[in-house]
Amino acid sequence: MNPTAPATDRPRTATGPLLPAGRGPLSAAVLMALRAPAPAPELASPAVAHAAGAADPWGEDLQLALYVLYELHYRGFADIQGEREWDPDLLRLRGLLEARMLDALVDELTGAPTTVDEAFGPLLEEPVDLSGSLSRFLETHGELWQLREYAALRSLYHLKEADPHAWVIPRLTGRAKAAMVAIEYDEFGAGRAERVHARLFADLMTDLGLDPSYGRYLECAPAPLLATVNLMSLLGLHRARRGALVGHFAWVEVTSSPGSRRLARAMRRCGAGPAAEHFYAEHVEADAVHEQVVRHEVIGGLLAAEPGLEADIAFGCAATDLLEDRLGAYLRTRWTAGRSALRARLPEG
Repeated sequence: MNPTAPATDRPRTATGPLLPAGRGPLSAAVLMALRAPAPAPELASPAVAHAAGAADPWGEDLQLALYVLYELHYRGFADIQGEREWDPDLLRLRGLLEARMLDALVDELTGAPTTVDEAFGPLLEEPVDLSGSLSRFLETHGELWQLREYAALRSLYHLKEADPHAWVIPRLTGRAKAAMVAIEYDEFGAGRAERVHARLFADLMTDLGLDPSYGRYLECAPAPLLATVNLMSLLGLHRARRGALVGHFAWVEVTSSPGSRRLARAMRRCGAGPAAEHFYAEHVEADAVHEQVVRHEVIGGLLAAEPGLEADIAFGCAATDLLEDRLGAYLRTRWTAGRSALRARLPEG
């Protein structure tokens, strides 16, 4: 091989997850473009632009197309050139899909809180009625097969836990940056590879008889799950959305500790294994501390430097709450009916 050959002439890599099957015209077009040599001018056609603007923003087709496009900025896919990350035709289509999703979020969040206190106040106290809580359902009624499905779905985020939020670090200054780095340092194992939270989740999956390979269960994941992961990627990849990404991150940290306590109990009750229980037990203590840091130092520091971002922080919190509630309702509905929540059943384990 000629070492001076341009990057586009290099052999494709065999690392990374496999591309999924399409779920409609948009995702099929993205997958076809990725499998073909660059560029992908067909994605710039008026027909594709019309399809993007008319697509169901929460449907399987748009959410899978977005997920695949975002994954090019993480670890990519097997046999897809890394240079496709910056393919202008793919980026143009991604922008159209993002606009469709953001417009839908703005419409659904009309009347949502616009201040930090209003957005986060309800999250700081455990609700009296936990009947709508997914973690409460799993703690009290969950079965092992449901915990396995839950882990398979959440693996699409947890195997890259904290990665989307790391994009905000160079966009912060002072107190906010220092505090964000401190929290991320914990998420990435405080310098110890075996304690990286993504590694701990891989150990959880092994305890549950699941394949811990990155991206393994993308084919199984329905649109409500893809939307939760796509939201943080969307916010993370745009500097203009840095306030909303901080709001998303804060929502995760504020709600994590009580939810993790319930999930640790669910894993113990169902005999899932010590690593499965440990992942959530680790988050109970760590995220209780992170909650204070993110509220007082990350949000407080960001607002001190850029007070005009308060509504964006509140939006990120509200959008996260909306999509997580939607996912929780979807899973509970399927599971209480005795049905799998996955697009394809897991092998027995």
